[in-house]
Amino acid sequence: MKLRNRTALITGASRGIGRAIALAFAAEGADLAITARSHEDLELLSSEAGAMGVRCVTVAADLSNSHSVETIFSHVYQAFDRVDILVNNAGVGSSIDPKPLIHFDDQIWDLTFQVNVKAPYLLCKQFVPNMIERKYGRIINIASLAGKAGLLHGSAYSASKHALLGMTRSLAAEVVGDGITVNAICPGAVRTVTNEPRMTYDARRLGMSVEDYEATMTPLGRRLESEEIAPMAVYMASDEASVITGQSFNIDGGVFMW
Repeated sequence: MKLRNRTALITGASRGIGRAIALAFAAEGADLAITARSHEDLELLSSEAGAMGVRCVTVAADLSNSHSVETIFSHVYQAFDRVDILVNNAGVGSSIDPKPLIHFDDQIWDLTFQVNVKAPYLLCKQFVPNMIERKYGRIINIASLAGKAGLLHGSAYSASKHALLGMTRSLAAEVVGDGITVNAICPGAVRTVTNEPRMTYDARRLGMSVEDYEATMTPLGRRLESEEIAPMAVYMASDEASVITGQSFNIDGGVFMW
């Protein structure tokens, strides 16, 4: 098992990509601390992970409130003496209220940056010092293709993911000598509950059915599944990826080929 004797903290773990990563980590032997807003969904995931023979601690927390980071930190360290792997997955997507920038809601802009940028920043501030002390750590930030290109009617989301990639590279440079790697995964369109409203919005804007629009999204002719993102996270969390840092990996079905 690639992650045996490792402890991983995963935010936004109750569904979608975060849930898939948590289950993939558990299958590789990692003990888990999982956070999200939904206590019920976390408990269900904890039961599934526990059935694989790993420890799993749940922390219901809303990362739109900066104080929740302190709650997560204290709960995790009550259960475990360390966090080896930090996955910053929780995020506000472009589905929340897609609009042109000149009509964008300022509160949604602020919320997007709070969850997508400030929360990962604060979590890194809390957990990286212990990684530095132990000379080991893996940080994986879940960004987006929108962090590398603009997104029509999604300026807040795209700007926040650009910022997250900048933080990824900067932190990687700071801790490269401390046995810590910092990388990002940039998924394309993934079939998740939070992605559905955006799909409907864009299909309607283009005068297409959701099914026809989905077929145009990637050269594969479909959206990706959350379980297709998780293997890259497992690899980046493993010792096999010890020389890879400061990178952002596209998983997009061939949308970007560079």
